[in-house]
Amino acid sequence: MPIITKITQQKKNTERYNIFLDGKYAFSVDEEVLARYQLGKNKELTDFDIGEIEYEDEIRKGFNKALVYLSYRMRSEHEIVLYLRENDMGEASIEETMHKLRKYGYVNDEEFAVAFMNTQLRTSDKGPRHISNALKEKGIAPSIIADTLGQIPAEEWLERAEQVMEKVIKKNNKQSKLQIKKKGQDTLSRKGYEGATTSAVIADITIERDDEEQWRAIYSQAKKAHTKYAKKYEGYEYEQRIKQALFRKGFNMEEIDRAIEHLKEEAET
Repeated sequence: MPIITKITQQKKNTERYNIFLDGKYAFSVDEEVLARYQLGKNKELTDFDIGEIEYEDEIRKGFNKALVYLSYRMRSEHEIVLYLRENDMGEASIEETMHKLRKYGYVNDEEFAVAFMNTQLRTSDKGPRHISNALKEKGIAPSIIADTLGQIPAEEWLERAEQVMEKVIKKNNKQSKLQIKKKGQDTLSRKGYEGATTSAVIADITIERDDEEQWRAIYSQAKKAHTKYAKKYEGYEYEQRIKQALFRKGFNMEEIDRAIEHLKEEAET
């Protein structure tokens, strides 16, 4: 059986030690593994001993790598498994590493999901579907996702959606009410709000404008339509194109006729 003839401490990583068998370098181990197996000079090792030591050392290395990875932020189990695979760890070693991480409380998908959701609620205006999809990508089980999102009452999601809609209204003050509703619907859907929530917000929306604000809105849209059609059409066909464009955007015919007359006056001056 091979005999340990020398043990040296590594210079770059003082927590690891080089093991020499029969005068030749054989492998390195973590300090904790060195102590556990009571490795010392003149100790005899069987091939089975060496295999077991190397396996335990790989787990220790994986455990340490995972702790460093976790030091930046919380991680899901799936994220850690992928990280360890990228570091060329075997599946058996990864499984044992994850067992140790769970045992010492370093990973917990339920706690991770809640923390992730709370961060999203605090730093973004995303809805439940977006958060759910993000958690799925991180490998969180569907049952955990459902339990996590279920902690937020429907009223809170509705309130958050209303806040998103308020931003849409403010940002699109030169568009028609119909355009704003469509924009709001698209925005809420993109941000991950459920259809029922979006419908409720759109149904209850109130866009209050005085005459001057309404005029600025239709005039802005009329100018855009003019730019689009003026070079292609003239006379009756030009007016019809403008009317159709503004009508589709939700303006009434009285407002449309006024805008067209104003465009004609500008063209004559």
